[in-house]
Amino acid sequence: MTDVRPRRKVLEMSTEKVKGPASYFPSIEKNYGKPIAHWLSIIDAMREKKHSEMVAVLKAEHAMGHGHANALVAHYRAGNPG
Repeated sequence: MTDVRPRRKVLEMSTEKVKGPASYFPSIEKNYGKPIAHWLSIIDAMREKKHSEMVAVLKAEHAMGHGHANALVAHYRAGNPG
């Protein structure tokens, strides 16, 4: 007897955990209700500021926690040094 049931393709999921600042991204999106691209565009508009000044703005103007603000700025700076 031949099995005629359709075969399901098993999708492999990555078992590697996200590391570094990006590991905060799901929590940032959940807690603040905006996608990461939104926050990166805000940071990009402040690109002339120092790291600590960017973090301070995110904390003061967007009520973001220090860890989340620092993770976003660190991620931005890693891709846009200067």
